[in-house]
Amino acid sequence: MELWAEDERRVGLKLVLRRVWAPRGRRPVARGRRRYGWAYVYGFVRPKTGKVFWLVMPTVDARAFSLALSRFAEWVGAGPGKRVLLVVDRAGWHVANDLEVPEGLDLEFLAARSPELMPAERLWPLLNEGVANRPFEDLGELEGALVERCLALPERPDLLKGHTRYRWWPDAA
Repeated sequence: MELWAEDERRVGLKLVLRRVWAPRGRRPVARGRRRYGWAYVYGFVRPKTGKVFWLVMPTVDARAFSLALSRFAEWVGAGPGKRVLLVVDRAGWHVANDLEVPEGLDLEFLAARSPELMPAERLWPLLNEGVANRPFEDLGELEGALVERCLALPERPDLLKGHTRYRWWPDAA
């Protein structure tokens, strides 16, 4: 049995702003446009080891989450011989009647309105570093930057573990 956590985040063409340095007496510049378009990042993390699985998708709903679960289950090897317990929040698409949960994958729901208990919530500041203060022309360019960041983060499991491993998170799983 393995214990994982999952969360989703909307990232768009509107800038993710961070502080920037500027010479004394000059106003810092962060170029951007007021354009809207969104991509959604699904993040699955195993806090005990710092392993992470990412998906960048165009939407969040029960059908998209079912697809994300099947891809994750395939990647992690969940099935009759391996059980995976996935901690999720109570978003509408997580509790939908038409949600398809693959064999070997069990969902465990957090208490309502308790995002501070979700280890996967702590992935987003790490992901933002790849897109902060960068204007993007279109969603394709944004998704390219997100994918680049998503490919770089798994190479740093200690960083991921340090951000997502709560002291009360079970060691056994």
